[in-house]
Amino acid sequence: MAKLFHSEFRIPNSAFGNRLIVFTRYPEPGESKTRLIPALGPRGAADLHRKMTEHTLSWARRWKERFPASLEVHFTGGSEESFQKWLGPDLSYRPQPEGNLGGRMHEAFRQAFQEGVEKVVIVGTDCPGLTEDLTQEAFAGLDQGEVALGPAKDGGYYLVGLRRPVEELFRGIPWGTGEVRAKTLETARRLGLRVSLLKPLDDVDRPEDLPVWEKVSTLPSLPCPLEGEGKGGGGSPKISIIIPTLNEEKNIEACLASCRTSPNTETIVVDGESRDRTAQIARSLGARVIVSSPGRSRQMNRGAREASAELLLFLHADTRLPAGFADSVSEVLSRPGTVAGAFLFRLDARSPCLSFIQRVANWRSRRFQLPYGDQAIFLKKVIFEEMGGYPEMPIMEDYEFIRRLKRKGRIYTVPLPAVTSARRWMEVGVWKTTLLNWAIVIAYSLGVSPATLARWYRKKR
Repeated sequence: MAKLFHSEFRIPNSAFGNRLIVFTRYPEPGESKTRLIPALGPRGAADLHRKMTEHTLSWARRWKERFPASLEVHFTGGSEESFQKWLGPDLSYRPQPEGNLGGRMHEAFRQAFQEGVEKVVIVGTDCPGLTEDLTQEAFAGLDQGEVALGPAKDGGYYLVGLRRPVEELFRGIPWGTGEVRAKTLETARRLGLRVSLLKPLDDVDRPEDLPVWEKVSTLPSLPCPLEGEGKGGGGSPKISIIIPTLNEEKNIEACLASCRTSPNTETIVVDGESRDRTAQIARSLGARVIVSSPGRSRQMNRGAREASAELLLFLHADTRLPAGFADSVSEVLSRPGTVAGAFLFRLDARSPCLSFIQRVANWRSRRFQLPYGDQAIFLKKVIFEEMGGYPEMPIMEDYEFIRRLKRKGRIYTVPLPAVTSARRWMEVGVWKTTLLNWAIVIAYSLGVSPATLARWYRKKR
């Protein structure tokens, strides 16, 4: 195996007592974060992996500055040159050998101890909650035990540290399953090894894990071939995000922040003559603001006319988009027979009643292809124009629009949540709001006019 490694990576035995090793791969579409491809598409999943690797290396560099130790990146895919161009030439890089994850980790430990390192910790890039302080806690734990382990909540682990090579610890482990941690601890007990456990953290492996990443996703990105014309190719089509607003100064900042998590977008706020600071806040945050007479459907149609992109996304001001939304939009609208899409419905508060409402809404959206406006409906501009835009009615405009849109093709629900404020449910009452919404849908289906429904809705609220 020595032939795999360059001699310039070797560190003198007396240089550092501790070594942190980051395991990662080059962010190539179709090869990175494959379990997220159904939600983000190949490019979106690779781009998320890129950002998570950059996040990990940001705190790993801080750790190295604070503590006398060495830091290495062990990679698969790409080349040393591509990693230096992406992550910087200040790091030491080694290619991972062939074999399963356990064999590769054992080889990394063996090499480090052979070079005279006293304590070694290996981490991946899938755990946004991992920090330099928690990593140093693992090194401190190795003063009392032979093994340090950071348990992931999905049954695996996000960190493993050793004081000496223990090949048996990586044999017979069902990698990629929820039994990894339990089998590892069982082996450690059988070998009589003392284990220092860190606090459990969340990994980001599946679409439902993406909110874990959203909490730290404001980190600036580094240049990478995925950006522009290099490896990974082309870019996603531009998306115009259209946000109708009316007195939304409490929500617009968070809404616009969620729009900035994906590149190649324009944000158009169509304000319906708000009496608060909604328009000023939106302008200060870089959004294009258009003033319109009030009426959600009228405002959305005005925004669509002003949009410069070929893809449109309609976003309520009290809703936040998921990380990586742009790649999901592009991927869904490239599917044959699919004319539109939306995201899962999720509220920003928790209760058994709200959880039930979310499940029903998402079942309806997936089973009957009937998402509502607070799920961030998106489609191609040419389709929107063919349909004549949203029907200009005081209520039920999204329901009627989706019902007409279904005649043109499939409406896909992306398995990523758009998070909506629960304020309406909390102010009026969860069940009262839900029953009121259902009653309006039924009444509209029976032929009651939108004008009558709008007056009744305002009175009941």
